[in-house]
Amino acid sequence: MTIEAIPFPHGPIDQVRGRAVMLRGDDIDTDRIIPARFLKCVSFEALGDQVFEDDRLELGGSHPFDLKVHQGASILVVNDNFGCGSSREHAPQALMRWGVRALIGQSFAEIFYGNCLALGIPCATAAFAQIDALQQAVAADPSQSWGFNLQAQQLTSAAGSWDLHIESGPREMLLSGRWDATSQLVAQDAALKRTMADLPYLNDFVASLH
Repeated sequence: MTIEAIPFPHGPIDQVRGRAVMLRGDDIDTDRIIPARFLKCVSFEALGDQVFEDDRLELGGSHPFDLKVHQGASILVVNDNFGCGSSREHAPQALMRWGVRALIGQSFAEIFYGNCLALGIPCATAAFAQIDALQQAVAADPSQSWGFNLQAQQLTSAAGSWDLHIESGPREMLLSGRWDATSQLVAQDAALKRTMADLPYLNDFVASLH
């Protein structure tokens, strides 16, 4: 499945296509991605508008996520140790609801990486020189389209091609759809109902004692 026209990731994911946006800086933590005051939300719906809120306010409209040319971008190119800090799942939720469907960087914090995987957002890595060149290519032409092939672990556009890396376990989960627990449950709906029907504590257990 290619993530292009669906609101959120689901099922097997083998490609992500779209425009890219780059964000420079090492050690961008989850508090910057989604400030702590927004953790009081009762749902994740509004987080896309609040992502990088403090950074965006500080830059007065010049933050990459505020620039018109980047609206609708689906691939975020970052630097080293992205997503460090607290383990809040709100961070990848905010990025996903803004529109991010794949992350490419030098490295990612472990818990952030796992939270992204649980949402179907691939996090691919590359060496510093490759990330730097990729960010320059994105900045040079923000309108160009990119294709991230998870099977080949390669990102391509008219500007060139970059070899990326995703650990084999997470990559197989994304390619097979095993990351998507909700879809797996829905697919097994009939079997689950049969199991429920056979469980006495869900089917008049007290009555069965008489």
